Amino acid sequence: MAIAKDLMRDLYKQMRLIREFESAAQRLFASGKIPGFVHLYIGEEAIAPAVCACLTDEDYITSTHRGHGHVLAKGADIKLMMAELFGKATGYCKGKGGSMHIADRDKGILGANGIVGAGHCISCGAGLSIKVKGTDQVCVCFFGDGSTNQGTFHESLNMASIWKLPIVFVCENNHYGISMSQDRHQAIKDIADRGASYNIPGISVDGNDPLAVYEAASEAVRRAREGKGPTLLECKTYRQRGHFEGDPGTYKPKEEQAGWLSKDPLPLFAAFLVENNVLTQDEIKAIDDSALAEIEAAIEFADAQPIPEVESAVVDVYSDIIEEVRSR
Repeated sequence: MAIAKDLMRDLYKQMRLIREFESAAQRLFASGKIPGFVHLYIGEEAIAPAVCACLTDEDYITSTHRGHGHVLAKGADIKLMMAELFGKATGYCKGKGGSMHIADRDKGILGANGIVGAGHCISCGAGLSIKVKGTDQVCVCFFGDGSTNQGTFHESLNMASIWKLPIVFVCENNHYGISMSQDRHQAIKDIADRGASYNIPGISVDGNDPLAVYEAASEAVRRAREGKGPTLLECKTYRQRGHFEGDPGTYKPKEEQAGWLSKDPLPLFAAFLVENNVLTQDEIKAIDDSALAEIEAAIEFADAQPIPEVESAVVDVYSDIIEEVRSR
C-alpha cells in the first residue's frame, strides 16, 4: 500500500504529541499535580494514530484505562484532557473522571474506562446502533492482551461475528496483564488466532510500526464499512513503564526491557522518515518542539482552571438515593 507523505508526517506528529503528553503526565503525577491513578501509553504510540487515521469524526472508538493515546488520536482537545487529569471543573468530565474516564461524544469517543474488558461490550452496542441506523460508520475497540481472557472478549467477538457488526477489535498486545507476562497467562503466541473461533479475520502486526498498523487497519475498516463484519487486529508492542505510575516494573526481565526499548517507535519512525526523504532532521525537531509547546500550553491552561464546587459532586450522577433526596 502506498502511503502519502502528508499522512506519514501526520502520524509522526500524533505519535510525538502523545509521547510528550504522557511524559508530562508522568512528571506531573510524580510531583503530586495529578491525583488518582495514571496508566501511561509510552512505547505504544504507533498504534492509535495509525488506526484513527482510518476513521472519521462520525466513527466511534472505545478505550481503556491506558487511553490517553486513543482519545488524542481521535481528536480530543488536549487542554480539556489535561484539565480532567488535574481534576478541574472545566475538564472533559468536569474533574470527576480523571485519567481513566475521558469521553467526547462529538468526536465519537465513547469513553475510556477502568473496567478491564468493558469496551468490548460497549463496542457491540455501538456497532448494533450503526447497523440499525444503516450508516457506514465503524467502531474501533481498543483493548489489551490481558482482557482477551475475559468473558466479555469472547462474548463480544461472537456477537459481532454472527451479526456482522462494523467493529474493528484492536488488541494492543504489550505482553503484560498488569505484572503477568503473556506467556504465563495464555497458551497461545498470537492473540489474532482467536479470530478463527468466530470465523472473522485475525491479523497480527508489528505494533511499533505505524505504517504496518495503518495498512492492516485500513483493510479492516474497509471491510467493516462494506458490511462484511468485524476484524481482530493484534498489534504487538510493549509498555515501557510499569502497569501504572508507581509500579516499578521489576517483574520485567532487564534483557527484555532493553530489547524493546531499542525498538521504541518514535526514534525508529523518525529515522525512517528522514531516510526516505519524508522529513528532514530540522522538520523533525520543529514537530518535536511544537508538541512540547502544545503540552506546556495545556498544562498552563489546566493549572489556571477552577476546582469543582463541592455541590457538583451530585450533579451528572445518578443513583436512587440522590433522586430520592432531590424529590423531597
